[in-house]
Amino acid sequence: MSSGSLFWKRVKSWPLLLPVVALILVMAVNILHDAATGVNPLSFFMITLNQTTSNGSILYGRIIDILNRGSEVAILALGMTLVVSSSAGTDISVGSVMSLSASFCCMLLAGYGVSSTNELAVPLIVGVLAAFAMGAVCGAFNGTLVAYFGIQPMVATLILFSAARAIGLLLCNDLIVYVRNSSYGYFGAFTGIVPTPIIIAAICIAIVAVVLRKTSLGMYIQSVGINSKASRIAGLNSKKIIFLTYLICGFFAGVAGLVNSSRITSADSNNIGLYYEMDAILAVALGGNSLGGGKFNLAGSIIGAYTIQAITTTLYALGVSTDQAPVYKAIIVIIIVAIQAPPLRAFFRRRANAKAAGKEARA
Repeated sequence: MSSGSLFWKRVKSWPLLLPVVALILVMAVNILHDAATGVNPLSFFMITLNQTTSNGSILYGRIIDILNRGSEVAILALGMTLVVSSSAGTDISVGSVMSLSASFCCMLLAGYGVSSTNELAVPLIVGVLAAFAMGAVCGAFNGTLVAYFGIQPMVATLILFSAARAIGLLLCNDLIVYVRNSSYGYFGAFTGIVPTPIIIAAICIAIVAVVLRKTSLGMYIQSVGINSKASRIAGLNSKKIIFLTYLICGFFAGVAGLVNSSRITSADSNNIGLYYEMDAILAVALGGNSLGGGKFNLAGSIIGAYTIQAITTTLYALGVSTDQAPVYKAIIVIIIVAIQAPPLRAFFRRRANAKAAGKEARA
């Protein structure tokens, strides 16, 4: 085999090929759009340090905006990747759990029945931990249904997908609760040179990466996802591992809900986390991970999450409305799932083998 053939074989087998190619295509669309509209074609990559009167100096640029706005999806993608790997199913409740966690946090900080406040009713740390705890409780609920009751993941998580927002509205007494205390806004704003959501997402990614690298959890999750019965025979508690992945997914939904709520310093139960479940699932798929479970690539999911935000930003730049954007994302999901489908992969594999056999026959 020639060195060129060996190189392309390695490229095609690279786990990050799909997310990197998708990201490059999005950047290329932005470059072409900027060039067509008379804007500097390299403006997409420009980052400047702007002076502000209130916050000092802050980084500004389209890439910074994508990293900032895509932080919630990146956080959700961490848990969604583990859920998909272990159970071969998706948690479609993460957007609603984000809303419920944010509502619970703001209700505690403002006080029940209060629609707007400048003074916190409880210490900030209490509200923050409450958001995390609510997300974890919701994840534990989903995990119990999937792992111990054997309910299909999409059906099990459909319960909170439908009910969590309503529960959040009940907690907030059917009000949009505004927490206008400056300390609450730290989690979703520019509090320094780098936006806080980027820092929070980086911390979450680092923690998960270290845990998966330093422990056997990642191997156990993949083992259960590939064959739960064989893993159980080998001594692994498959149910507990699946339960744990859903609990982690719910916890990160609580973190994402806190960040999203902090951006607007309020709890809007109807809009926080809306359609975020689709973005998280798309991030996992775009990251080159099979939605059928088994082996996963966390780095691919993170790249996929920020690629989704880049796609969203690009769609808005191209004049696509907020209501129409999910349609284009759904089309992308269909294409990715089709690419990953075993029959299609087998078809291309047969074509490649036939082509290689033809070259050998002619030689």
